[in-house]
Amino acid sequence: MLKFVLNDAATCVRSNVREFSLNALRLLPHLPQLSPYDVNLQLRENEFVYNFPVDGIVRSYETNQLGSNSPCEDSRTEASLLHRNGFICGIFDGHGGAACGQVVSKRLLRYVSAATLPRQVLREQMKQNCNSQSFLKCHNDNVDFVNEIKPIYEHSFQKYIKQLARTPQRDVSSELVHAFLQLDEALSHEALATIDVRTMGVALSGAVACLVHLEGLQLHVASTGDCGAVLGVLDPQTNQWHPKKLNVEHNVDNMAEVKRILDEHPKEEHETAIRNGRLLSQLAPLRAFGDYRYKWSLDIMQKKVVPLIGEQAMAPNYYTPPYLTARPEVQQHELSINDKFLVIASDGLWDFLSPSEVVSLVGEHINSKKILEPMRLPEGNPTLQQISDQLAERKAGLTRKPIDQNAATHLIRNALGATDYGIEHSKISYYLSLPKDVVRLYRDDITITVIYFNTEHIAGLRDAQPPPPAA
Repeated sequence: MLKFVLNDAATCVRSNVREFSLNALRLLPHLPQLSPYDVNLQLRENEFVYNFPVDGIVRSYETNQLGSNSPCEDSRTEASLLHRNGFICGIFDGHGGAACGQVVSKRLLRYVSAATLPRQVLREQMKQNCNSQSFLKCHNDNVDFVNEIKPIYEHSFQKYIKQLARTPQRDVSSELVHAFLQLDEALSHEALATIDVRTMGVALSGAVACLVHLEGLQLHVASTGDCGAVLGVLDPQTNQWHPKKLNVEHNVDNMAEVKRILDEHPKEEHETAIRNGRLLSQLAPLRAFGDYRYKWSLDIMQKKVVPLIGEQAMAPNYYTPPYLTARPEVQQHELSINDKFLVIASDGLWDFLSPSEVVSLVGEHINSKKILEPMRLPEGNPTLQQISDQLAERKAGLTRKPIDQNAATHLIRNALGATDYGIEHSKISYYLSLPKDVVRLYRDDITITVIYFNTEHIAGLRDAQPPPPAA
């Protein structure tokens, strides 16, 4: 029997999560006080770091995840693109269960890696009996689909690349949009063709997504739903960090998105299409993968879904579907030498920290980690005074030595424990000690990936660019 969360009580407090103070948390009695060692174990349990061995546009990335739901509904995937020098990664925030997020996190990168490959190379690979994993190399993915489901997904992928091979190459933004929509359509076809509880579970649960595609200097961020992406830019004049948002969230705070949905339905539904800050009074994100109970026709719902799930599968005031789309908005950015890192994260982080705070924290973390590096003397013949000054600077910097080597963990620690006076251990302990039946009311799953760019490589690519044509 499929499990549905029709009204996720946890998200009712999402907009107010930052208002929860330590005093509010202390209203919950008898919570154990975790030791710093135990806190560190929990915060670092899902850390992952990857340093690229080949000189390229990405130097390294750091990622981490702290669950709230059980099982955690967030997923993450990172990979190098094969047959060219590129990087792709994504964060996926599931709802109504973890199924859709887990499936999309694996499959979407495969679709995008094939779609953005030059068509001639794609056709050559198809002659060699390629499969869905022929176009990328994942770095942090040790689990595959079960044997009963894998052939279904592989069949959909082969159908997709055959379609690609017959069509002209589009620009990267268009290919990203097409890949999102084609994968979402595949979720529907697979569920209706098999009427299998697993494929139906994927189609009826949902997931929002934020995907990063990077080749050369061209950075593309495709976003569906309410995950977030922010670029960390260092001003060379002031040495100050500045955030640059690279996506917009699809929720009721986005008035253009609300207008888009209302314009797609009759005026008689304007009071019901979005109510109480939710799509059909139920769903918080206004774009998502899956969630076909907000997309399928009334006929499909009545004939295929209700007999399997029951009447509770039907959303109230469901008259003129579809109400939901997986179509992403894509932002393109050409990297400069001032662009130092990119942070993508599920909304569990943004509930606590603003983009500006996130960039400042990662920037400070970069600076503080420098004291952990071996000391390098100034070039030339440094004086004893110069060496003494450098030693004094390093000694003073010991007070800023980071607790966490991983920047994603550093962000989670600050999200849960930051106060006006610094990190408060007892506050983190309370958040990590909350019982499973109430923790979701205080914090969501948090998943973060921090991507560090190679400034020297960026400079080399920019220098190699031909000058703009004369006016």
